[in-house]
Amino acid sequence: MSSLLSRRFFWFQRASPGSSVGRPHPLGATWDGRGTNFALFSANAERVELCLFDRQGKRETRRVALPERTEDVWHGYFADVTPGQLYGYRVHGPYAPERGLRFNPHKLLIDPYARALAGRFTWSDAHYAYRFGNAKADLSFDRRDNAQRMPKAVVVEDSALPREGPAPIPWTDTILYEAHVKGLTQLREDVPAEWRGNFRGLSSQPVIEHLMRLGVTAIELLPIQAFIDERALVDRHLTNYWGYNPLCFFVPEPRYASENALADFRATVARLHDANIEVILDVVYNHTAEGNHLGPTLSFRGIDNASYYRLKPDEPRYYEDVTGCGNALNLAHPRVLQMVMDSLRYWVETCHVDGFRFDLASTLGRTANGFDPNAPFFAALRQDPDLAEVKLIAEPWDLGPNGYQVGRFPPGWSEWNDRYRRTLRCYWAGEGSLIGDVGGRMTASSDLFNHEGRSPHASINYVTVHDGFTLADLVSYATKHNEANGEQNRDGSDDNNSTNCGQEGQTGDARIRALRRQLRRNQLACLMLAQGVPLILAGDEVGNSQRGNNNAYCQDNDIGWVDWANLGNDDEDMTGFVARLTTLRRRFPQIRTRRWVEGRRPDGSFGMLWLTPKATEMVKEDWEFPEGRFLSYVLAPLQPGGEPVYIVLNAAPEPINYTLPRLPEYSHWTCLLNSAVPAAELEIHLSASEAKAPPRAVLVFVGAA
Repeated sequence: MSSLLSRRFFWFQRASPGSSVGRPHPLGATWDGRGTNFALFSANAERVELCLFDRQGKRETRRVALPERTEDVWHGYFADVTPGQLYGYRVHGPYAPERGLRFNPHKLLIDPYARALAGRFTWSDAHYAYRFGNAKADLSFDRRDNAQRMPKAVVVEDSALPREGPAPIPWTDTILYEAHVKGLTQLREDVPAEWRGNFRGLSSQPVIEHLMRLGVTAIELLPIQAFIDERALVDRHLTNYWGYNPLCFFVPEPRYASENALADFRATVARLHDANIEVILDVVYNHTAEGNHLGPTLSFRGIDNASYYRLKPDEPRYYEDVTGCGNALNLAHPRVLQMVMDSLRYWVETCHVDGFRFDLASTLGRTANGFDPNAPFFAALRQDPDLAEVKLIAEPWDLGPNGYQVGRFPPGWSEWNDRYRRTLRCYWAGEGSLIGDVGGRMTASSDLFNHEGRSPHASINYVTVHDGFTLADLVSYATKHNEANGEQNRDGSDDNNSTNCGQEGQTGDARIRALRRQLRRNQLACLMLAQGVPLILAGDEVGNSQRGNNNAYCQDNDIGWVDWANLGNDDEDMTGFVARLTTLRRRFPQIRTRRWVEGRRPDGSFGMLWLTPKATEMVKEDWEFPEGRFLSYVLAPLQPGGEPVYIVLNAAPEPINYTLPRLPEYSHWTCLLNSAVPAAELEIHLSASEAKAPPRAVLVFVGAA
């Protein structure tokens, strides 16, 4: 310790008679009404210094070493530190990247348990623990102070409040709506100008009324935990718009609020709850914004790199990058696992969110032996009483070896089902010989999820989400058009299973436009009629386009924002159509069933019947019909006296003659939906048994005795 640092340390101790060693728990900065306890985990540090800043975050006013270490937690209590105080840490220890140790006390570090941040992060070479550009790369050492360009953690009061609002919505009744906080409202002129693009805009009356009209029950938000923009994007005058680059796991992103992000977010959740709409957070616990071994030192890396990250066993200088983002958090470490669990409880207990969608969730289940459904993270979640009722959704893959784990997550989890996405995209794009796969996807993909007591709600069905084409682009572009991302269109997937219906991009051809609208309606209809849980991408109901960009992660502009120009346009606005679909879904509990559907039972009864166009029960040869594109089935009511539903899917480019079901229990059928008819359609009672399915159409009938 230099003489200057020594003078600062002893001056602080003399000036703070109420200071003490404090407590090792809880981690973070905890105000108790009299003073603040600071506690930071670091197993490999040699000394931890607390740095206090003025209210503007420009000047470091005090620096003091935390006086006590208990089981690798450094801690101290300071009576004169009150809410609103800005702070950070400097952590001393070896700088030995070849051993996985990257301590550099010249770098101000953010508390992993910070509850609020003040100031904006701006890029500088000083953020690197090594001399950026040096020939030795990260084996060199940088002594520049980076504090001026770092946000500061803020001491806050405990703001947990009792949860109020309706009981959790059952999975069987859940309809998800994936949205970006800014993108959803930035272009909505009926939202107050000061609320557009931020948390409060989500709970504005026009947005709530729109969600209620659609019939969605939960809004799934792209990441709102504090994140930063990658330097490469900033250099290209772009941003990390989606937010999958986390900096702090307890802080709502400040850019989505005017002043107090936590207050704004909590108020938004409460208003959505008042409308009986749940809030699901897309959370990123698989990696952090610090990147690979050449990335900046902002928090975890400088606090205890060897504990927080998965390092290569034989080369700890480098990271096990199973995420494609440079690093992966080490959830096998009990303190890292504790941080993630504490973060989840915080969002539930303090902000009252209703569930989480876990980005690259396979990473969270990785152990030394690969993916394990009984990994420590899954076990910790399963036994946690505070998280017992929240919804858990996995993105069941990452980029590491054997990262694709769809169907392998433990009971209690639901999973994004990309098998549904691929199959239904190919089917409505015109690919034949898929009816067997389509049948499986429409019945909750039992081949993937029907094991270990899991239910149909394990399958989150979707056709479009933030990552990929929007629904309008799915039927308008045969290839991606990501030129605006600045990577020569190399980024984003080339495997889109899309169709342009005869012309790439926008067109004035009335025939092509009509076909595109019908294909959109077909996808929306299948999504709502399929067993499992439907997920709609925000803006799909109004034909929102990203101009063919299937990777708009860096487009914080009119490419990435939802374009509401078609709202109210009779041709393009399908809000009313979706509302009809969600009403149908609520009407028929056999679509929302909690149990796996059965075929013909030994007693002659059935849960469902697959029928040929001649209304005979399908056999093996029917499923293997060459280039088959017609599929129909009856879902029996769950209770005596209930209504059966008959669903017809015709992806053929020509009409198909078919016979209505010949079942002794039901003498006639009423058509409730015909996706080939764009306008709202009255119920049509069919007296004849023979009918014709329009080309590329979805039909729904209800039967009666």
